[in-house]
Amino acid sequence: MSQIHLNVAGMTCGSCVKHVTKALESLDGVSNIHVDLQNGKVHLDRTSWKSDDLIYALNEDGYPSSLDLDGSVQVPQKKSGGCCCG
Repeated sequence: MSQIHLNVAGMTCGSCVKHVTKALESLDGVSNIHVDLQNGKVHLDRTSWKSDDLIYALNEDGYPSSLDLDGSVQVPQKKSGGCCCG
């Protein structure tokens, strides 16, 4: 099992957390999704190190994302699209 950490921009509310979680849980091998709304982070377990489809799924839902390679805290930024309240 691999632990994957992502930076996700544009999450502003509980609805965003639900959208992000739903987008990720539909992908193969993903489990134990934890969304940190305040810091714009997502941590999850996956049966492989593959992450490009995770990032693609979030970007398609309007949540720009990238691998969190250094564990730094990023301030979530506003986005266009995605959240119904954004």
